[in-house]
Amino acid sequence: MDFNLLLENLTNPALLFFILGIVAVFVKSDLEIPNNSSKFISLYLLFAIGFKGGQELSHEQFTLEILGTMLIGIAISVVIPAYTFFILKKRLGIYNAGAIAASYGSVSAVTFVTAVSYLEAHQLNLHGHMVAIMALMESPAIIVGLLLINFFNTEGSDTIKKREVFKHSFTNGSVLLILGSLFIGFVADAKQAEGIKPFTNDLFKGFLAIFLLDMGITSGKKLKAFFSFGLFPFLFAFFIPLINGVVFAYISSLVTADISNRFVIAILAASASYIAVPAAMKISVPKANPGLFLPMALAVTFPVNITIGMPLYFFVVQHT
Repeated sequence: MDFNLLLENLTNPALLFFILGIVAVFVKSDLEIPNNSSKFISLYLLFAIGFKGGQELSHEQFTLEILGTMLIGIAISVVIPAYTFFILKKRLGIYNAGAIAASYGSVSAVTFVTAVSYLEAHQLNLHGHMVAIMALMESPAIIVGLLLINFFNTEGSDTIKKREVFKHSFTNGSVLLILGSLFIGFVADAKQAEGIKPFTNDLFKGFLAIFLLDMGITSGKKLKAFFSFGLFPFLFAFFIPLINGVVFAYISSLVTADISNRFVIAILAASASYIAVPAAMKISVPKANPGLFLPMALAVTFPVNITIGMPLYFFVVQHT
């Protein structure tokens, strides 16, 4: 791997703000981002990505390459929760295994947003259809996780509220906003879209840096309790995303030669949801421990992806 890519990523201001957030927790600083501000910034990032993706999508033609990329996205959200469930269930139990498997089969919108920034730093553009694929990958992983829990659950008294979780998996705020923004960007006239370009483009990296600062603070607060579960969850959360990312970076070459698309596919395979899936599991699988699957996705997998993962996946797609 080109270590210049790794060094370049480690000096990225957005990443350094994430590290600053973790440091603030360990030195017991009172630094924090107000909840309302944090929620606004996350909504802004999803809106900006969706709208820009819609604009890009309006200039694309539907091809076999796009269809193949969509099929890989769906495969990721089915295959990853299926195989990770069996790795996890003996050590962590059926409920935790299902929740964690769904998290790793689903996607992290924040990791996706950070990956877009990484692409832009290398003068590469995100293609609009990748935004749609990212949004569509949330629901299948949740459904697979629930099916696995249902199939292997021997406690007949425990029933999963299927209707509520299926509805939530398709209508949760992050999915709805990014799909809605994608559609609006797609139908918007280019001249009309130009009017909000300073908001969707120029402010993006600054908001991303502040949001990652908040993510760092949140991660730092969860680390201490997480380590009480032993070494296995940490090792899983560290190595599985790297394996998934590299494997699907290679597989993506079967459907597309575009470096940008292949890099994003790798990111989608490597990332783990810590917003949509935990919310769904809270409704449907209350016996799953959020003190386990939340820190795995947020405090371990997320920083691994934005430090080691992105340069690694970029190297793979460049040289295969």
